[in-house]
Amino acid sequence: MRRLPPLPSALASAPFTVADALASGVPYDHLRHRQILHLSRGIARVGPPDDDGLPLALLARPYSRVTGYSAVSHATAFRIWALPGFLPGADEDTIHVARQSPHGIPRRRGATGHRLQFFDDEVECLDGLWITTRVRTWLDCARRMTVDELTVAADHLLRSPRPEFEGRSQPYALPGDLAGILDRHWGTPGIRKARLALEQARIGSDSAPETRLRLAVVRAGLPEPELNVPVTLAGDVTRIPDESFPGFKVAVEYEGSHHSDPNQVERDIAREEDFASAGWIQVRISKRHMKNEASTAVKKVRDALWLCGWRPPRPN
Repeated sequence: MRRLPPLPSALASAPFTVADALASGVPYDHLRHRQILHLSRGIARVGPPDDDGLPLALLARPYSRVTGYSAVSHATAFRIWALPGFLPGADEDTIHVARQSPHGIPRRRGATGHRLQFFDDEVECLDGLWITTRVRTWLDCARRMTVDELTVAADHLLRSPRPEFEGRSQPYALPGDLAGILDRHWGTPGIRKARLALEQARIGSDSAPETRLRLAVVRAGLPEPELNVPVTLAGDVTRIPDESFPGFKVAVEYEGSHHSDPNQVERDIAREEDFASAGWIQVRISKRHMKNEASTAVKKVRDALWLCGWRPPRPN
């Protein structure tokens, strides 16, 4: 059989819609070649499929384009936006696609369809991929997530970025954005959990473990910490602890896997010496302290606060 003529690079490297292929000048008979694998009605790719290393956004893109008034949503959008927090089923292979009501639910091989009432500003186009916005995705996933995990995602959306590291200067969302979408969609499944999560959310947490630690500390009856606020120590040295209790001179640092790097170890030692010289206690938390609802981490923070004069409020 004749060889398949070269396709445009955008079509040769990822799944595509038949309509996009025809619009780019590919003859219809080329799309009937045995090397073209039809994934679903109107969606194809050059086979055999090899999706290893292919971004999810490219795999999902044709599903958002093949049917009108549709956008990738729910768990698929959650993964593409790299939202933190545990979402059950997020690692499933199916592509989640939502279609705007009153249009019918999309039904395609390899896809899970949804029908939603969404506004134009709740969907955006990302390099040809129609996808629900981060804020709308947060709401759509509320039904399957716990309140605390929704809080983790909300903190991520609200945090102030560091332009020198992230290339952006604005947060993904403001508190009013999250409150506004809840007001728009008051009957959405999971909205009660989303409202509770928004009440718990704070601006300043830099990671999911930091949020989980803060929630555990407050839930245990300890004071609410300040989040990533600069602290001036002896000799005009400034440090920015992950969480701090300035009134008691207690700083808390969550140390991820990168803290095993030799250079980072040196920096961590210098940081600890700076806090000690200024009369602060530094509490260092790692992944192992976060087991069993962070009970060990909470104990370490409580013990440090107690040494520095904190006492629980007396009951009325």
